[in-house]
Amino acid sequence: MTAVAAVAPTADRSGKVLNRTLWTLQIVLCLFFIIASGLPKVFGQADAVRIFNEIGLGDWFRYLTGIVEIAGGIGLLVPRLSGLAAAGLSVTMVLAAATQAFIMGAPGLAPFPLVLAVLFAWLAYRRRDGIVVLREMLSR
Repeated sequence: MTAVAAVAPTADRSGKVLNRTLWTLQIVLCLFFIIASGLPKVFGQADAVRIFNEIGLGDWFRYLTGIVEIAGGIGLLVPRLSGLAAAGLSVTMVLAAATQAFIMGAPGLAPFPLVLAVLFAWLAYRRRDGIVVLREMLSR
């Protein structure tokens, strides 16, 4: 009985540390995806326009990508949506890496979005309870 009581506070403390770490990561990634990634695409920053012209899909794809990134960034801050937002951003980053490697011919730039994809996959896994709750709400 004493051993169980000694383990519980440590497990509880590590759970709080993990939760704080996840929220810190979510906030930082939210700010990055809204301010540094999504908004420049939506507002037509010169580099974003140039890059999407190189991709060859036009302005509509730049706008779509910017809106997806902004929505994903906002979703990271909504507890019930954070897991789903992280999963969506993980897929977005894998597609960004593939675009850089195969369409733009810059495979050296692909590791950054792949690292982000792994971080988002980990966040989605850790926040999967929110995905289950959301699925149950939608199935009613």
